Amino acid sequence: MTGLTGCSSHHHGSYGHGKGDYYWSKASQDVSGLVEKHVKNPETAKQVNAVMGEMITEIKSAREQHRQSHRALYELNANYAATPEEFTKILDELNNNRMRSSARMLSLRFKMKSLLTAEEWSALSEELKRYGSRYYGKGAEAAAPAAAQP
Repeated sequence: MTGLTGCSSHHHGSYGHGKGDYYWSKASQDVSGLVEKHVKNPETAKQVNAVMGEMITEIKSAREQHRQSHRALYELNANYAATPEEFTKILDELNNNRMRSSARMLSLRFKMKSLLTAEEWSALSEELKRYGSRYYGKGAEAAAPAAAQP
């Protein structure tokens, strides 16, 4: 399920400003199509798509928090009188937000896994890995298999 998280990477700058809704809508449609392709039971596919929707919402939220933290760091950096403690506070918040988001994504991953058979999980994971490799490049192929294991 690593392909989905790859979709939120920084190199989507053109989607980050003004086109974000289109990007997330397109990603949601693409992933929904993959779920429907590999999950034969319509009710299960509906549940998996709901979990995927939660994942996309979490990714969007985490990305926005990350952006806000970096904006705060840039503003603080411009302040000559800024103290190390002020930087540390922002960095601590950034790291805590990342940990909360990572824990949420992990929880959603296992929630989705519990809905799928091993075969569905494997097929969907492979498709999502390919989907994500469009954004990560060839390196994603090498890194994704361990994360995609049931």
